[in-house]
Amino acid sequence: MISRPALTLVDVKRIASACEQEAAAHQWAVSIAIVDDGGHLLWFQRLDGAAPVSAHIAPAKAKTAALGRRESRIYEELINGGRVSFLSAPEIDGLLEGGVPVMAEGHCIGAVGVSGVKSSEDAQIAKAGIAALGA
Repeated sequence: MISRPALTLVDVKRIASACEQEAAAHQWAVSIAIVDDGGHLLWFQRLDGAAPVSAHIAPAKAKTAALGRRESRIYEELINGGRVSFLSAPEIDGLLEGGVPVMAEGHCIGAVGVSGVKSSEDAQIAKAGIAALGA
C-alpha cells in the first residue's frame, strides 16, 4: 500500500487565503477553485466583480490540472500547436492557463484553478496560493 500526503481543510483555507490576497493586491476580480487529486471540489470562491462565467472556468481548470498532474497551460499549448484532437480528451475541459497542480513529496494532491483576468495572471494567483503551503 502506498502512503502519500493529502490536502486538509487547513491547507485548503491557507491556499484560498493566499490566492485571495494575491488577487486583492492587484485588484483582480477572479474566481478561485481548489480540488483534490481526483478533481473533486474542496473550495470555491468568487470575488466581488468576477465575471459569472469564471465560476465555471476556475473549477474546470483546477480539475484539468489535478487529473493531468500538470498545469492546464500545457494542454492549451498543445492545442495551439496544432494537436486539436486533444479537445476530445475525456473529463478535462479547462484547457486554458490558470490551473496549477499542488505537489507534495512527488505526488499530486490537488490543484488550484483561477479565472477572471489574463491567463498568466490567473496562474500567478494559483501559484501564490500553493506557495503558502511551503511544500
